[in-house]
This record gives sequence, C-alpha cells and structure tokens, in this order.
Amino acid sequence: MSLPDFLVIGVPKAGTTALHAALSRHPELFLSRVKEPKFFLSEGPPPARGGPGDAQTYQEHVWRRADYEALFDPAPDGALRGEATPFYLYDLDAQNRIRRLIPKARLVVLLRNPVDRAHSNWTHLWAAGLESERDFVRACALEEHRRDAGWAHFWHYVSQGLYGRQLEHLFGLFAREQVLVLRYRDLRDSPVPTLDRVCEFLGVQTGLLDAVPSQNVTPFVADTAANAVLRAVLRTGGRIGHHFPAPVRAVPRGPLLTALQRQRGGRPTMTPAQRAAVLPYFTTDIALLEQVTGQSYADWLTVGLEPDVID
Repeated sequence: MSLPDFLVIGVPKAGTTALHAALSRHPELFLSRVKEPKFFLSEGPPPARGGPGDAQTYQEHVWRRADYEALFDPAPDGALRGEATPFYLYDLDAQNRIRRLIPKARLVVLLRNPVDRAHSNWTHLWAAGLESERDFVRACALEEHRRDAGWAHFWHYVSQGLYGRQLEHLFGLFAREQVLVLRYRDLRDSPVPTLDRVCEFLGVQTGLLDAVPSQNVTPFVADTAANAVLRAVLRTGGRIGHHFPAPVRAVPRGPLLTALQRQRGGRPTMTPAQRAAVLPYFTTDIALLEQVTGQSYADWLTVGLEPDVID
C-alpha cells in the first residue's frame, strides 16, 4: 500500500506550491508529481458542476484510491511520501477522511494574513479570466450566494481564511505534535530556516535545502475593454469546456490566457478602504486562532499587504 506519510494541507495562496517544489528536491522525500491531487476532498467522484472552470478542475481530481496510491509508487525505498493539497485544512470532511485513512500522517500548515490571502485568491481568478466581479470587496460579499450555488472551494475567499475554526477541528483529530503551523512570511522572508523546520518536523536531514523557488505567482491583468472581452470568452470556456477533452480545450485557452496576461509589471493592489471593509470578516476568527495555537496574530489586524513573492 502506497499512501503518504505527510501532507501539506493548507492554505491556498500561502506558498504551498513553492514549498512542494522545494521539498521535492530533498533526497529523503518524495512528493507526488501531481501537485494537489485533492484525493481527500470527496468520498467517491467529485461534483460535476460549479462556478466558472470548476467542472474542468473537478475532472483533474485523483479520487480513485488505486490512482492515488499509484502517485506514490515511484518513491525510492525509505523515502517519506507526501503531497500538497491546500484545501484539506478548509474542508473539515477532508480532515476526517485523512484521520480515518492515515491517522499517523504529519501535517504541514502554511497560514497567511487572511485579508491578503483572499485578495491574492481573487487576483488569481481575475487573472485567469474566470472572476467576473471587478471589485474585490463585492466579490467577498458574493461568497455566500456562490457557495450555496455549489461553486468550488477556491471561490470561498472569506471562508478559506477562517483558520481558527479549521485548526480547532484539526486539533480535535490529530495530536499537536503531528501538526506544524507556519506563516507565509516565514517561508518568504526566512526560507532556509523555515525549510529546516519542516525537515526537522518530518524527521529528515536538515541543511540540504537552500532556496524556495518562486512558483505560480499571479501576473498582472489590467481592467481594460479588450481584456474584458478576453475574460468573458474565458468564462464561457470555463462553463462549457468540461464537455471537451483536456487537449482540445487547451488549444484555444492557451492563446487567450497569453493575450490576457500579456502585460508585465504592477498587480491589482488592495486599498486601505478595501482592507478595512474585508477585515471584519476575520477579526473574531483571528482571536480564536490565537486561542487555539497560543500564538499572536495581532499584526494581521494592522499590517499592510503581503506581496505574492511565492505561491
């Protein structure tokens, strides 16, 4: 049986892709070549529909156990096996499934200022042409309606950032020593010591990883009339693309994305007014997070934007 020994379980837009890439270079670790297999997100087949682009994403889930185990079959003898799906922390049912199947797994959590995480999430979908709401605050306000309509986890800008309740549930399932909680800024500002902390937590040799590669940093997409047309076409493709094989739908999508993301330079920035409007979604949960972890996150109530240096 080939099941993972460890999981990077959260959170989206907090450096999980970069951490996956960095850990893949360690000779004592094996990470699945499929990043985000999403196996624990469903009991059986994933949903077939949702928001723009969701149906195609659901088709990428590795949901059959035999297929999931096959991801880890190439691991060298003695290597610790792992994967990174940053939605596992948010999905409490996924946490339960992990506990049932691999109760001794070690779990790595990366947390990011929830306002900045939400903004980066919105920016990601905006740059992909899938987000139709040009105002970040309004997009957050639409979450309940979208969630009720069955839109996938990545659209849950606010709920993804309620880490206190997510960790409270996790610590009811796993011993504290099985969970390592890090901050995005640690990986961004002190990459080598942070990688050593992860390696020490996993029980492999430290001092072998010397960098965190920049991965999947969202490009700038200007809000212009021409881009509005491109984004509308991409959303249409997101609604109907699941009816076509992946190679077929990639033919038109690639050039459209290239055209949409053709500019280089600045990114959509969050204004102080936007931050003030979104922060109240999280204040109560930040207090719970501090209670659950015994750590202070007071800086999240005041600090400015954390740039997307890594993802």
